[in-house]
Amino acid sequence: MKQDLQILFTPAQIGACMLKNRFVMAPMGPAGLADAQGAFTQTGIDFYVERAKGGVGLIIAGMCYSENTVERHGPGTMPCPTLNPVLFKRTAKQLTERVHVYDAKIFLQISAGFGRVTNRIPPGDLPIGPSPIPYRWDPAITCRAISTEEVQEIVRAMGRAAAIAKECGFDGVEIHAMHEGYLLDQFAMECCNWRTDQYGGSLENRIRMAVEIVQEIKAACGSQFPVVMRYSTKSFMKDFGRGALPGEDFREMGRDMAEGLQIAGLLEQAGYDALDADVGCYDSWYWNHPPMYFEKGMYLTYNEELKRHVSIPVLTAGRMDDPEQAAAAVAEGRTDLVSMARPLLADPALIRKLYRGRREDVRPCISCQEGCMGRLKKYLHISCAVNPAAAREREMALTPAVTPKRVAVLGGGVAGCEAARVLALRGHRPEIFERTQRLGGNLHPASAPDFKEDERKLIAWYEKQISDRKVPVHFGTDLTAETLPQGFDAYLVATGSRPVTFPLGDGVPVFTAAQILQNEVTSQGPYVVVGGGLVGCETALMLALRGEQVSIVEGLPAILGQNGPLCYANTQMLQDLIAFHHISVHTGSLADHVDGQGLVIASGGEKHHIPAGTVILSVGYRSESALYGALQAAGEETYLLGDARRVSNIMYAIWDAYEVARSL
Repeated sequence: MKQDLQILFTPAQIGACMLKNRFVMAPMGPAGLADAQGAFTQTGIDFYVERAKGGVGLIIAGMCYSENTVERHGPGTMPCPTLNPVLFKRTAKQLTERVHVYDAKIFLQISAGFGRVTNRIPPGDLPIGPSPIPYRWDPAITCRAISTEEVQEIVRAMGRAAAIAKECGFDGVEIHAMHEGYLLDQFAMECCNWRTDQYGGSLENRIRMAVEIVQEIKAACGSQFPVVMRYSTKSFMKDFGRGALPGEDFREMGRDMAEGLQIAGLLEQAGYDALDADVGCYDSWYWNHPPMYFEKGMYLTYNEELKRHVSIPVLTAGRMDDPEQAAAAVAEGRTDLVSMARPLLADPALIRKLYRGRREDVRPCISCQEGCMGRLKKYLHISCAVNPAAAREREMALTPAVTPKRVAVLGGGVAGCEAARVLALRGHRPEIFERTQRLGGNLHPASAPDFKEDERKLIAWYEKQISDRKVPVHFGTDLTAETLPQGFDAYLVATGSRPVTFPLGDGVPVFTAAQILQNEVTSQGPYVVVGGGLVGCETALMLALRGEQVSIVEGLPAILGQNGPLCYANTQMLQDLIAFHHISVHTGSLADHVDGQGLVIASGGEKHHIPAGTVILSVGYRSESALYGALQAAGEETYLLGDARRVSNIMYAIWDAYEVARSL
């Protein structure tokens, strides 16, 4: 362990619960980890135990429903202690016992409800809320204001759920949440709460539900049983459905920092033992689920101020995977504990590796949110783009090869590197054949913008894994059907993809986004990017951040309308950043031709001219899979991976490779 990280491995305390270090596994929605009766599955148990084994001091097991009557939920979505307590206890007890073996503590996060931000509404129901407010995902739907009796039923259910959690061996609970705009947050925010009963009106009334919850839990579980509040000190909400960016001048519609600090003091007085704090809400969703466009440690400024107003511990997440920054934050009193969610999906052994001084072996989270938030919301199963075994630890475990094979991996991009890594771990003898002089493939242009530093770390991680496992790499081998390597037992074709281009005539220079991103050409602004997909938008943002004048031309009715990020937080933030940095967007428009002054586009039956010094093509990629056909024709055992199989993203390149390599 490096000396400057030592403070992260000192004990910390939440209420009466002593933790062995300052690292917390932050709560993540455990979709896919529960059965139809609300109990943990074996998959869920394995998921949390793997992180305990990896050295974390405290696990906050992701959100569990406390009740299923006031706000109904579909079976099998998330755990629920009160739905079938006998079965929940049976499985949860196995979980806590196994976690405790590794000297880790585990809290259960229990939910007071989703309200207007719920992801799915059962047929015939309306989303609930403190008042008749707009539903987050469809403003045409108005939430049903719950009754005073229903509020009190939720409070009682929270007490019952906490008592069950304690009986199962959980060391404490976290309340979900006066954070991110969930039901408790809606009660607390004046813009969402127009009630006239004891739960509306004054600030004290608006947080009464949260106060009654901690009182109910302490009465049921004892004063020494720790209760943490998941809390957002500021909403960054301009209006329903409209968030504010870092540095943006706006009028706060939700909770401002002054009120947030006042509420924090009241929560401490009420009996909460710690605050797991961030900023944001579902209307500014990217704040709570930060994409790579945010700086590291983006909540520290707010939590440093919070710590000046409370004496209970403060937990901080939000891109806290830089260990030096995290250690300095604890040493400087900006936070007490360091929470990580996505980084522990990417590498469950992260803490153990830091302790042993193996930081370069930590597989980095790239904040893409494809496998975690994206698939969680769309498919109700948590996973990870760079770690295919996340939340499938037993199912996707690697086993030694029964018959080691000599395997040719054609292509040294992400898919090829992942395949070679897994093959080597299992005892096969892979060799990589790469056309260029470096590993990484299309990840090099993709990682070029400053905000893609973690993708550059991923390239470095793969280079180290390939080197450590002594996998031979043959650079500069531009293979053809006639020059394929011979004498291998199997071939994995991971030859990737190349940018799609088309002629635009003579005039200003036209380059591909890859050429611009990798500084392969000399260019000058103004820039026009043809293609408003992810690569085009990020290229435009990179140039705008450098002070360039940029326009985007997109044929679809909206940018990021096709093959954009699966996670709405990433899409929303990128769209907002493009507007914030005054990038001109021309949708429903097609590039026609270039002339000496710029690009002529066709839109609505008319042609328009956009001044440009450089036009950038970002209209997709085309698979390079010719070698696959040649190998199949020769009767070789052959598999097609990544972009060579289907142009997609980093996640599917890695998942393809892992699946084939673990089964070979």
